[in-house]
Amino acid sequence: MRTLFELLWRNHFVLLFVAIQSFCIYLIVQNNRYQHASFFNSSNAAVAKINEGVTYFKEYIHLRENNQLLAEENARLRNTISFTTNPKDTIKPFVSDTLQKQQYTYITAKVVNSSTTLPNNFLTIDKGTADGIKPEMGVICGSGVVGIVQQVAEHYSTIMTLLHSKSKVSAKINANGFYGSLVWGDDLNAHESILKDIDKTVPVKKGDTISTTEFSALFPAGIMIGKVIESKLNPGSNFNAIKVGLSTNFENLSYVYVIDNLKKNEQRKLEEETQKANEQ
Repeated sequence: MRTLFELLWRNHFVLLFVAIQSFCIYLIVQNNRYQHASFFNSSNAAVAKINEGVTYFKEYIHLRENNQLLAEENARLRNTISFTTNPKDTIKPFVSDTLQKQQYTYITAKVVNSSTTLPNNFLTIDKGTADGIKPEMGVICGSGVVGIVQQVAEHYSTIMTLLHSKSKVSAKINANGFYGSLVWGDDLNAHESILKDIDKTVPVKKGDTISTTEFSALFPAGIMIGKVIESKLNPGSNFNAIKVGLSTNFENLSYVYVIDNLKKNEQRKLEEETQKANEQ
């Protein structure tokens, strides 16, 4: 306390000057309309700037939480939009009604680890068997296809991404409907893939969009994969070599959606039985 008094005494002239100066400013502002309006307009602008900065800071602090909420909301929306149902094909025009059975459900997951520079790249998510995740489920994000669930633990799962030497996804060229297999190799970077098995007679243009097909038991049809960036004929082959620029940026993935095809087992069981019957 004594030190405080000594400090105030040593600086009492400065403190007195500041007090008198402040009092004079107060009198000027209070007794002159122009100065009064100017002062409060300036102070309001300053306070608004401070509040804006505080708001931005709070938004930044809660950015991770808000991203997770948005991802969960998107999953709920995907569970209700039209392509999650599988209406039966009939000769008559299809009429939408409340009796459609849902075919796909979506589970939101956060990416906790990933790689993009290995021959066989993967990512790890924070959901596992406790959340309904099983091997061979399709995985997508807001911009397109990510990969397929490979290994599953109780609370975590690993995803074989499109950047994997064993990755193979049924894909089609939307402009003409021709389909092939999307694969990846060591000579490609984290933003490219190759669409194989497209006949050389099929017209392919740079910029053509590539999406999932109706033949996959893991992905709904029409999920974005990427765009054609180059197409050339393989020497001594009847097929085009189509390089695809992937729509998914694997270097900054934060949240993904794991897809559960509720009719996958039924489809695969029937296909296996048919294959066995044909082999007899």
